[in-house]
Amino acid sequence: MSQVSIAAGSQISAEAGAAVAAEGGNAVDAALAAAIVAMCTDLGVMAPGASGFIAVWSPDSDPVVIDAYAEMPGRGLASAQFGQGAREVFFDYGGRMSNIVGYGSVATPGIFAGLGMASERYGAIPWADVVAPAIRWTDQGFPLTGGAAEYLRYTHEAIFSWHPESYQALHHADGSPLQAGEIVHIPNLADSLRLIAQKGADVFYTGEIGQRMAAEIQANGGLLTAADLAAYQAIPRSPIRLRFGDWEMATNPPPAIGGPCLAAMLLLLDQQPFPDWNAATVERLVEIQQAVLDYRRRQLDGVHHCGAAAAQLLELAKLGNLKTLIHSPSTIHISAVDSEGLACSISASAGYGSGTMISGTGLWLNNSLGEIDLHPKGLEALPPGTRLASNMAPTIARRGDGAVLAIGSPGASRITTAIAQVLSNFVHLDMSLERAIAHPRLHVENFEGHPAVAFEVGLPIERLTGFITRDFPKRSMYFGGVQAALWDPIVGLSASADRRRAGGVAQS
Repeated sequence: MSQVSIAAGSQISAEAGAAVAAEGGNAVDAALAAAIVAMCTDLGVMAPGASGFIAVWSPDSDPVVIDAYAEMPGRGLASAQFGQGAREVFFDYGGRMSNIVGYGSVATPGIFAGLGMASERYGAIPWADVVAPAIRWTDQGFPLTGGAAEYLRYTHEAIFSWHPESYQALHHADGSPLQAGEIVHIPNLADSLRLIAQKGADVFYTGEIGQRMAAEIQANGGLLTAADLAAYQAIPRSPIRLRFGDWEMATNPPPAIGGPCLAAMLLLLDQQPFPDWNAATVERLVEIQQAVLDYRRRQLDGVHHCGAAAAQLLELAKLGNLKTLIHSPSTIHISAVDSEGLACSISASAGYGSGTMISGTGLWLNNSLGEIDLHPKGLEALPPGTRLASNMAPTIARRGDGAVLAIGSPGASRITTAIAQVLSNFVHLDMSLERAIAHPRLHVENFEGHPAVAFEVGLPIERLTGFITRDFPKRSMYFGGVQAALWDPIVGLSASADRRRAGGVAQS
């Protein structure tokens, strides 16, 4: 039986993965179990009605990314229905943000289809055993994680107060949100998970759960139909592959935009590796992020057939000319590796949350149609069944000596910049995983209409010109939550979880 090391966004998720591995599961089983626990217990941050990507790489085969991301719903509906059952809300999260919530913000969720496919193709134990830890936690009640509590502090009123069952699950009688460490009980959620465990992921789409989901959304002006759920399929894709230092990387391909942007940043970083973190390093990193993210804004954001533009981005990054590149146009992550060299990297998101809980199921749903920053050109003309854009970039890397690394992060637009900085620390600066993840980060962004650099204290920012600077006095979940697991032929298994999101690690 192989040993497994796992890093997750919470300790109970990591320990769920390790428990499944101890019962005979491999790295994929462990990652799937941890992901399902996270989907059900990282309240607000995630939801069972989420979508995502699952990267798997065994030592004797090519890597694959299972695309289980959200689709545009609306099969059989008039286009005039788009925008009904939804409303815009505002909240502060690293700055003032707006999002669309409500029944009309729910896209066709894909994560259970992807998890089921990964279990069937790559798992070593039955699907019911993979779901079992989530059933146990939701049956007995679970502690609210620190990351979830912090997120709910910003969003509980705007997102999770309009729907009665959402409100009751996340608030005290006096209207205050639940606090970190309080025990949470979500009525009916364990029963829904039992159905999924017994009947497979299909029950979420064409069985009792899917039927109830479609009926309630249609009754409240949303777009998701029974036809959308029945038509959904997870899609295995060939990942983007590149060299970074002495590692071969495999990351998320189009139609996702996170993987191409991460790959471009890594290609540029690898051409002139940083000797250490100094003022010149910061300037170079800002230039690279600005170049890639500017290209993304011009050529990738809101474009749902972005393969050609993504390929051009990678070609320009290989040339290394930043000027040429500039002038050309609420998430979880789980990483697991085992002692047989199998690696699994899962990123999943429910957006910022729709606030929608399907009555009698305990299942919250996504607001993937309402993520304004990902869809600046709107979604009105998008045909039903089109995969939506995503920032996620679950990544697996292999080295010539057999070492394997699974890594990824939540964090919306900060996902790619967080992973790139951690990989540069680990590969180029030879930091341990723990130090590489703990090191302060920066992110180039547009803030209130101006170019800006958000950064954590401890970086030499004083030489930057032409940017507003926004300093965060302590490590912040705004800069992601990188989770990484490593198997090295000399030192064996290890993992590191980002304390920015109260992450946890475990080993079987």
